Amino acid sequence: MRPTDTPESRNVRLLRVGEQMRHTLSDILARGDVHDETLAKHSVTITEVRMSPDLRHATVFMKPLLGRDEEAVLKALRTNTAYLQREVAARVHMKYAAKLKFLADDSFDEGSHIDTLLRDPKVARDLSSDD
Repeated sequence: MRPTDTPESRNVRLLRVGEQMRHTLSDILARGDVHDETLAKHSVTITEVRMSPDLRHATVFMKPLLGRDEEAVLKALRTNTAYLQREVAARVHMKYAAKLKFLADDSFDEGSHIDTLLRDPKVARDLSSDD
């Protein structure tokens, strides 16, 4: 650890590197650089990349467009992990190539479930009462 390192600066670095990796992975997938039939047929959004504190592991959250064939897309990404790791390492200049772990992003589903609950007439009545 450098003398100027603080917990805040390390957290900012993790976020910055994660965002760089997210942009890079999105670019690779959007250009169709991965030669995979499943990935070629689906538009995939990389919603977030969370880096481990040592920057050696990256958890990549993804969602296919409209949530279609999520399991097949996830399997295709996991099958092509080695290629994606090499490409990301070449484009994002880091000391070590981060090991990628792909997971489905469920935050959209959770958000829509909460929205549905909040729109329920019983809940809306309780939220609008002034007592």
